[in-house]
Amino acid sequence: MAIFALSDELYFPPAHLAEKDGLLAIGGDLSPQRLLLAYAFGIFPWYETAPILWWSPDPRFVLFPDEFRRSKTVRSLINKNAFQFTMNTAFEAVIRHCQQVKRSNQEGTWITEAIVAAYHTLHLQGYAHSAEVWQEGVLVGGLYGIRLGRVFFGESMFSLVSNASRYAFDRYVAHLKNEQVALIDCQVYSEYLESMGARMIDGNTFDALLKEFIPAR
Repeated sequence: MAIFALSDELYFPPAHLAEKDGLLAIGGDLSPQRLLLAYAFGIFPWYETAPILWWSPDPRFVLFPDEFRRSKTVRSLINKNAFQFTMNTAFEAVIRHCQQVKRSNQEGTWITEAIVAAYHTLHLQGYAHSAEVWQEGVLVGGLYGIRLGRVFFGESMFSLVSNASRYAFDRYVAHLKNEQVALIDCQVYSEYLESMGARMIDGNTFDALLKEFIPAR
């Protein structure tokens, strides 16, 4: 299969045409219109330096909120009121902290300044959301992602103290479940999220769920 070169046209090739590693297309821009179109079809940007690389891995790592498993540690932290939890009160601070997280499989960060600006715009438009965890007034953990219809596309999380990101994810999953969100896209496998109930599904099943849960996709 060939990797598609995007033009100024607002278009993506079908996700099932992606390479085995999930790479689908190259180029384009990070305009709100293109990003929202990408997510609606299960495609996301992930790159460190230009040009933009667009991905749609198959199989897909997802979490169904009804299958979420709360750890004993988080249950204890909730009972102790160890953290304070908020939503959409510090979006830029959350994405900036995520930008600083060092991943073992990469030298730099995929959360470039262009990504920060693009997702901040989506936040102002009501599509990008953050969850925050505080300790004594200090932001110590959180996550952010995109919400379309009944799907939440998780992008990144961070933790400055033990279990802060796990706490944020736990509380936010409960919020999403209460709002009838049916699917959380975790993109690629991680043992961390698998411990909380995330699992792999094939690309065709993932696409069918997007069609079901995102109106007028």
